[in-house]
Amino acid sequence: MPGLRPLSRTLSSLPSGVKPPHRKHAGISRLPTLRLPPALSQAVQLYLAKHPIPRLRESCRELGNYLWSRKRPVEDRELRVRAAEVETRVRERVSERERGPASGKRFDEETQESAIKREVLKELRRCTYRWIPISYEPQISSIYLATRVDGGYAAITRVLHEIKKRVPEFQPRTLLDFGSGTGTVTWASRLLWGDSLSEFVCVDSSPSMHKVAEFLQGEDQEILRRIYFRHFLPVSPKVQFDVTVSAYSLSELPSLADRLRVVQTLWRKTQQFMVLVENGTREGHKILLEARNTVLNELSEDKTAYIFAPCPHDLTCPKTAEKIPSPCNFQQSYHPLPFSWNRDVHTECFSYLVIRRFPREGGSEGEGEGERGQRRRNRSEV
Repeated sequence: MPGLRPLSRTLSSLPSGVKPPHRKHAGISRLPTLRLPPALSQAVQLYLAKHPIPRLRESCRELGNYLWSRKRPVEDRELRVRAAEVETRVRERVSERERGPASGKRFDEETQESAIKREVLKELRRCTYRWIPISYEPQISSIYLATRVDGGYAAITRVLHEIKKRVPEFQPRTLLDFGSGTGTVTWASRLLWGDSLSEFVCVDSSPSMHKVAEFLQGEDQEILRRIYFRHFLPVSPKVQFDVTVSAYSLSELPSLADRLRVVQTLWRKTQQFMVLVENGTREGHKILLEARNTVLNELSEDKTAYIFAPCPHDLTCPKTAEKIPSPCNFQQSYHPLPFSWNRDVHTECFSYLVIRRFPREGGSEGEGEGERGQRRRNRSEV
């Protein structure tokens, strides 16, 4: 093609002392194609063999598509505004029909109002997303395990690995996982930090999910003694954790108020890192922006919060300024569970947010020199 130079000529023309670009650049965080740990993969297959699901392939596809396309629940305030707009349009149409030459039979006011109300409700149902909570009873929990354990593990491993890579001296001892589900956060964090983690608190409202997660951990009593399964977030503000995580769980909450309440609770319980992961869709990105704004603007009057990843700044997300906003998302390839219908390699598309707590100026005891320098460069570039 005209205008394009061969790569060899481009590299040879670099100024003296400038290194050529390479795939191992420090800013690249994507991992090679991941696999589930063998013990976890075997445990998943054993669990599904003990709890067989009819039409498993179709069930996995249906649940996967549903979770990916899920939107946030419509807030009452937004619904009232939308209803008022729909009612205005309906009344305008009714007025035009009455003024027209074929207006026909006139109805009394009460009958007409009833007809308008029915038409408004019909149109409102048609244009409003109907959010329904998922009840993770035993069968749905098994389908979720078969559908999401591999992709969920890939995403959370990629995000936690970025923390370990950029702050290698950080050795967490305690971890809180909200919406712990099948326990992939526990597996990923153990892979990265090993025995330094002495306590995991896994919070999930579904007893069935807890049973799945406990089964997958196996019979190693040394590991099981470190894991505590709970149905509710710990209430006491005195109890804090080195890392708090919510992976694909904020989207399961029924309202903005509930999401922000959980974010506030998680941040209060965070000593070092709060990690949030959602689908790499516009909806998933918006959920993370809600959390980002809440922590930076409402909860951090003492200025102990800053965005660790993926943003290099604490300012307004530039994605929101686009004419058609696009989600800030990332990809991680992985080998899926060895079902007959699975391709060799899948890709998990996700959005994430990591917020770190400690005084920004002068660094912190747990912050490396390289990390402090990177933060100084980031601030000077904004």
